Amino acid sequence: MTVRVKPGSKSPRVGGRYGDALVIAVRERAVDGKATRAAVAALADALGCTRRDVRLVAGETSRTKIMDVPESAAAALAGLFARDEAN
Repeated sequence: MTVRVKPGSKSPRVGGRYGDALVIAVRERAVDGKATRAAVAALADALGCTRRDVRLVAGETSRTKIMDVPESAAAALAGLFARDEAN
């Protein structure tokens, strides 16, 4: 799945869309991979799975990343995408 990370955000959140990507806002700055690690942790927490279950596939130094998530998290994932449509 594709995600768009917004580092340095005042209020961290997971949800909404940026094109076809899920938005993950994190407080950490994009320095030494801190924002990427925070995004993986935030996505895992939002999906209700372990951080080990969420794997970065591509985009380590980019705001747009591809992550692998467990198939069992499909329903939770759909809910995160829908957050933007509810606003």
